Amino acid sequence: MKRIKIIHWIFTGLFSIMLLMGASMYIMKHEEMELNFAALGFPTWLIYPMATAKILGVVAILTKFKKFIVEWAYAGFLFNLLLAIGAHAAVGESITGVLMPLAFWAVSYITWKMAWKEA
Repeated sequence: MKRIKIIHWIFTGLFSIMLLMGASMYIMKHEEMELNFAALGFPTWLIYPMATAKILGVVAILTKFKKFIVEWAYAGFLFNLLLAIGAHAAVGESITGVLMPLAFWAVSYITWKMAWKEA
């Protein structure tokens, strides 16, 4: 069980770093993100709410405050990643940039379920 928890924290840390970097880009490079969102067909007003949701989701999965909140955070991240794959594929862009965070999400989520199943 200890090995599973170590793997969980490594992948959760990597996944969290990726999410926080993305959220910081939404805030720090807002004009550039507006162009990217418009190119993908998304409204630009979503940028700040998505940055906020990513930050709050990272807090939820790192603190493990309540199991149902962690579950919803993981679900939200999965929806976000799947929609990102769909959006990039729809406009003919590569989806490889989304596959690594999706893999980190999967390992983090599966190891969380394995390590904290008794909780």
